[in-house]
Amino acid sequence: MTITEESGRTYTYDDLPRLMGLMTGDEKHGPAATSTLDVLWVLYDRVLRIRPEGTEDPGRDRFLLSKGHGPMAYYAVLAAQGFVPVDWLPAFGSYDSPLGHHPDRVLVPGAEIGSGSLGHGLPIAVGTALGLRAQRLGEPRVWVLVGDAELDEGSNHEAIAFAGPAGLERLHTVVVDNASASHARPGGIAARFEAAGWSAATVDGRDHEALYAAFTAPHPGRPHVVVARVESKYA
Repeated sequence: MTITEESGRTYTYDDLPRLMGLMTGDEKHGPAATSTLDVLWVLYDRVLRIRPEGTEDPGRDRFLLSKGHGPMAYYAVLAAQGFVPVDWLPAFGSYDSPLGHHPDRVLVPGAEIGSGSLGHGLPIAVGTALGLRAQRLGEPRVWVLVGDAELDEGSNHEAIAFAGPAGLERLHTVVVDNASASHARPGGIAARFEAAGWSAATVDGRDHEALYAAFTAPHPGRPHVVVARVESKYA
């Protein structure tokens, strides 16, 4: 649970549906939002080493939301964790709101990248991990959340193929698998990463303890991917 600095109120996972419900308007990516809710909560509440007062700290973990379309769950979690005011939520998607239908890193406190176009986040995360290595910043970890459909993009194939042999141990990818991808992969998503030298785990994307265990599993010398399976968007 989290106490926001602004109101002093404690928010828990159970508050997230209500916070998401404050965001109205023309939201065309409902399944994209709800599919990420549990992953985002476990990361921000239990794993990521970043706090609202430390969004510019060089030693912070970097979280990149590549799956940036349908960001209602992301905004709800950021509000619950105190990164953005809760009273921003009702204006979601309006002309003068900082909370757009795609997150803007200039407008949203805590957002590391502007996102929404598929296929960009993982390559950026690889570059971020390389940059931290070049600066000899050994503590920060890089986390990127992608959707399974993004893996259809060639830019992600190149990023996966590079990161394993490069030994980017500080790089972590979470793939939210809601059966959106157009192209099947022999052996499944995890096998694709493993073939490129990654550590991999596949878990129930609604099981918080399973997610936490997979997120914190050791993977010396290799990047790590967690495939979080949720219900199909077509169900």
